[in-house]
Amino acid sequence: MADQAGRNVRDLRRSNRSLLLRHLYFHDQVSRQDLSRATGLSTASVSNVVAEMIEAGIVVEAGAVESEGGRPRILLEVDASRFEVIGVDVGETHVRVERFDLALNELARADLPMSAGHYEPEVVVAAIAAGIAAVGCRPGGAADGGTAGTGGTPGAGEAAESGAPGAVGGAGILGVGIGVPGIVQALPDSVVHCQTMGWDGVPLEAMLRKVTDLPVFIDNGATTMGQAEMWFGAGPEAADTVFLLIGSGVGASVLAGGAPYRGSSTSAGEWGHVTAVIGGRRCRCGSRGCLEAYIGAESVIARYREALGDPSAASSVGGASGAEDEEAELLRILRVAESGQPTPEARAARAVLDDTALHFGVGIGNLVNLFNPERVIIGGWAGLLLASRLLPQIRDVAREHALHYPFSRTAIELGRLGPDAVARGAATLPVARFLNSGGVAANRPAVLTARHRL
Repeated sequence: MADQAGRNVRDLRRSNRSLLLRHLYFHDQVSRQDLSRATGLSTASVSNVVAEMIEAGIVVEAGAVESEGGRPRILLEVDASRFEVIGVDVGETHVRVERFDLALNELARADLPMSAGHYEPEVVVAAIAAGIAAVGCRPGGAADGGTAGTGGTPGAGEAAESGAPGAVGGAGILGVGIGVPGIVQALPDSVVHCQTMGWDGVPLEAMLRKVTDLPVFIDNGATTMGQAEMWFGAGPEAADTVFLLIGSGVGASVLAGGAPYRGSSTSAGEWGHVTAVIGGRRCRCGSRGCLEAYIGAESVIARYREALGDPSAASSVGGASGAEDEEAELLRILRVAESGQPTPEARAARAVLDDTALHFGVGIGNLVNLFNPERVIIGGWAGLLLASRLLPQIRDVAREHALHYPFSRTAIELGRLGPDAVARGAATLPVARFLNSGGVAANRPAVLTARHRL
């Protein structure tokens, strides 16, 4: 009975720590009085928990402001420099690895190009490991220039409960978040299915544990992009949002009621593989007529080449060139279309882009009718390139193919975090785990939490 009571007290204390830490993380400098009003906790509880987090090195005092008729109010903030995280974007043209402080300010990055058709799991794992080393993190979990050790005491904040690398200490790494294409299952270690890369039940988390001691967190790239936009970009305060990730391929993340909708087997959001044309173009997944086969960057490039009678177009599906070539080619198509010249190249580019906008808009109209979102956010390197030029057309087509009332309540916007949103979102995975635990690092998967729900 005493043990149960002790656990209840510890659980309550950790819950209070999490509540206060999350509020501090997502708001600018606030006082203890502000925290009490915002969270509903008593001033005594706030003072006790804040004292623990200050002693643990998680929170610092950051100045004071005058109060009405009393002592100045001391302002508090999370010490973002004390902890760091790594975010990884596993794409089909590159693996991008970025190191951030706790506030998700970029400290270092590495881009490792992927060779077309060479997506073997061992190759991807080796690229991730090389990227982690390149951004200045040693395998044991410390950033160069800092150490991952243990600081504070269990009584002062319970930060020493976890033996995970970087649990506490100067510049300690809380973990590595990884955004990948395809379907991610936690069994309990993350397993990845991605037909376009030839992955069928790849034990990615177990493979990564062989090359790093850091806690590993894996999720779908569209979901991590959506998390980044919810926390820092275009998505705050919208509980029902669809995030579209368009690169070489196409994916989506559906946020319903402030949390990602994953479906019965975590495969919800494969928007790129809904049927756009019955019996249409061959998709990289092996099916025909998928939306990805009409709006993904690889497909846009292939269709442009086909329009010019380029015999290499057919072989380009499923075998795009490197990241720089693919991005440069898509940008060239956009520029040719905008040139206004009456050349075959310009006419082909405009026709392909008009067709792309048509399929893009119809796909969004279907999302509006199915999910009734407040916002549709377009991201990914190709999505940002295409929609920055085609967004008015895309909106017009979506309006024509959606029910009037739900469309009138939906904003269709570009993401605000740029092409780094997947890696930044992946980095939120260890941060979310840290916040939810009240500042205790642990080697377990993170639960995505929408910012406005804090």
